Amino acid sequence: MQSPARVLLIDDHALFRSGLRLVLDASLPDLEVIEASAIDEGFRAAVTAPDLVLLDIQLDGLNGLDGLTLIASRWPGTPVIMLSANHGPEAVRLALSRGAAAFVSKAESADRIVAVVSQALLGGAASAAVDEEATDEARLTPRQCEVLDFLCQGLSNKVIARRMDLSEFTVRGHVQAVLRHLKVTSRSEAAFAARQRGLVG
Repeated sequence: MQSPARVLLIDDHALFRSGLRLVLDASLPDLEVIEASAIDEGFRAAVTAPDLVLLDIQLDGLNGLDGLTLIASRWPGTPVIMLSANHGPEAVRLALSRGAAAFVSKAESADRIVAVVSQALLGGAASAAVDEEATDEARLTPRQCEVLDFLCQGLSNKVIARRMDLSEFTVRGHVQAVLRHLKVTSRSEAAFAARQRGLVG
């Protein structure tokens, strides 16, 4: 049995942390969220490298931008999604230039943040999170097309996971990506949109 993906959430606003954790727990139940209010506290809380770091850009003490280098040296290869209330182009540019895999505004909808987290855990955060227009025009991957086909047949994530020999967590990530690509919010809408566009038979 696969162990749950581990996400380290570093933000000095306890209310935002707990709210985001609730959203992630509800949408991605196989996820283990580790909370910290500062980068050094995050290093102590996550003894081994997490699968993903969600990092606030404005922290007391060492801020998120300066902390990116530290996180990269401690956990090479662990993607970092930068969170910020300021989503101006300069903030995005700075975060990405310092190694962030993606940038998400705190003003985004819960579904959008969950979709970005799912993509990051599947290894596709940069294209999924940064350029909205490029993302919308991007094509589905072959695996996502398979998931869409099964979804249109009315199969559950559990059954799709069994058919494709994947974990349910991975299937959920693909489903989120498919919904975002089709600009819909439910599986039934996705099936309808896919048939309209001729994506499935």
